[in-house]
Amino acid sequence: MTDMTEARSDATRARLLDAAIAAFAEKGFNGTTTRDIAAAAGLSPAAVYVHHKSKEELLYLISRSGHEETLALVLKGVESSDEPATALRNVVHAFVVHHARGHTGARIVNYELSALTPEHYAEILDIRHRIDREIRELVERGVAAGAFDTPNPRMAGVALLSLGIDIARWYRDEGEWSPEDIAAAYADMALRIVGAR
Repeated sequence: MTDMTEARSDATRARLLDAAIAAFAEKGFNGTTTRDIAAAAGLSPAAVYVHHKSKEELLYLISRSGHEETLALVLKGVESSDEPATALRNVVHAFVVHHARGHTGARIVNYELSALTPEHYAEILDIRHRIDREIRELVERGVAAGAFDTPNPRMAGVALLSLGIDIARWYRDEGEWSPEDIAAAYADMALRIVGAR
C-alpha cells in the first residue's frame, strides 16, 4: 500500500468514526444503521465494511479512544501536584472541560456501553476501573495527608466522576456556561465533596 493510499484510507476511517458519532448521538446505537453512518460520511454502505468489521467495532473504537483520553488526563492531573487539593482541582477541571467540549462523543462513550461485545466491554471496563482507582487513590492520599475529611473515599470518588460524566447528558454548546465556567465551579464543589480543609 502506498503512503498516499494509506493516508486516504486513514482519512476515510476517521470520517466514518465522525459519522458514527453523529449518527449514534442522533439515533442511539440500536437505532443507527450502517447505511446511516455511510450516508453521514458521504460514502456508500459498502465502505463501512471495507474499513470496519461492524457497527459495533465503530462504537468500540469511539469508546476506547474516549476512555483512553480520559485516563490520560486523569493521570496527568493526579501527577500535576504533590498537594492533593491542587491535584484534585486539576483532575476535575480537565475532566469536566473534556466532557463538556466533547459532550456528543462522551454521551455515546458513557451511555452506549451495553451495545459492546463482551470482549470489548471487558476492555472498556478495565479502563474505567483504572480511572476510578486513580480518583479513589487521590482522595485516599488526601485523607491520609489530613487535607481531606471524607468518611468514604470510594463513594466520594464515584461522586466526583459522576459530576463530569453527567455533563455529557445536559451540556449544549449554545448554553450560558462555557466548559471552563463549569469546570471552575465543579472543581470548587469537588473540594467540598472530599471535605478539603
